[in-house]
Amino acid sequence: MTTSEKTEQYLLQTYGRFPLTIVRGSGTKVWDDRGREYLDFCAGIATCSIGHCHPALSKAIADQAQTLMHCSNLYAGDNQADLAELLVEGIIGEPGKVFFSNSGAEANDGLIKLARRFGAESDRHEIITFSKGFHGRTIGAMSATAQGKIHGGFGPLFPGFVYSDFNDLAAAKAAITDKTAAFLVEPIQGEGGVNVATKEFLEGLAALAKEHNLLLLLDEVQTGFGRTGEINGWEPIAPDIQPDAVSWAKGMGGGFPIGGFWVSDKHAPLLGPGSHGSTYGGNALACAASLAVVQTIISENLIENVKKRETQIRETIAAWNHPAITGVKGHGLLLGAKLDESKLRIPEGKVPSIYLTSALIEAGSLHAPAGPDVVRLIPPLNVTAEEVDQMLEIFKSVLDNHLK
Repeated sequence: MTTSEKTEQYLLQTYGRFPLTIVRGSGTKVWDDRGREYLDFCAGIATCSIGHCHPALSKAIADQAQTLMHCSNLYAGDNQADLAELLVEGIIGEPGKVFFSNSGAEANDGLIKLARRFGAESDRHEIITFSKGFHGRTIGAMSATAQGKIHGGFGPLFPGFVYSDFNDLAAAKAAITDKTAAFLVEPIQGEGGVNVATKEFLEGLAALAKEHNLLLLLDEVQTGFGRTGEINGWEPIAPDIQPDAVSWAKGMGGGFPIGGFWVSDKHAPLLGPGSHGSTYGGNALACAASLAVVQTIISENLIENVKKRETQIRETIAAWNHPAITGVKGHGLLLGAKLDESKLRIPEGKVPSIYLTSALIEAGSLHAPAGPDVVRLIPPLNVTAEEVDQMLEIFKSVLDNHLK
């Protein structure tokens, strides 16, 4: 029985998988079970931030696996403490405390609990979230996600979430009631279509939060750790805002499962002993992996590479003046090529972004769709100029081959 056959027979079919079995990776390249090489501009959906099998990450995991993988959060751990210090001092740069989880959805659940606890004394529990956002697949994070297609068949959802229009500050202000406790927003909506918040919107939310005594919660699960060309995802957009709490995952572990959230010192006492927990969160192995990843991003100055590769991608695509691309969305290496379906030969009933992603795979480049008309360009942060050129050559060829 092949891997694909076993996958179909024994795994829940919760993913729309492409017909590809990946068996090995190195840097920005992966290989399938037939030995064919691909450029990886999906990177585990913006997760493999320093590429596949980076020596620093592989060594950190191997060494820690022979020392201590897990004990319990009943005790202190040096890797956990060192990682928390690095995140507070080197990433956020503001006093606060960190909680470690295993995923982005868990991290966002933590932010939801923080908001509920914050509003409890004044009988406030509602959180305003935004259209086309995505916050995860747990019931709590799913309830926070303002997308009906995510909710189907799972009702009743958790109460306490009010959905407002993304980048519409007037609508956000109108949504505030005497029950509102917080805003929860992604600086760039990765899953929703690589939709970038405007400076005015983020700064406006921060001002409204201050005026109405609300928490400003930023979902940085896909945007954090250099992905947008700055160490924090909101900084290319509105660098002067000060969130009350921030959630992380994806690029934080470079492919090893870890998530977490930071809470400002002002609000950290809300989550005291017994208020939140995770058996595996912050275990020694996960924290060793994350330390290696974050230290590599900083020590190798990968943010400068992100900025250069973004410029390379934008300038090259602009020079094409291609009829099938209406623009490039996003910041850093969280980019999306927006497609003009009317200029492409797409079979009836097929979603343009998914159909083009399949064609790109066949041509040797892995990508992820984002909504019906956006193909994401989200390689490792240390992708080379030569690899970007190779990808762009493939991308243009696929577009040309599908023009009407």
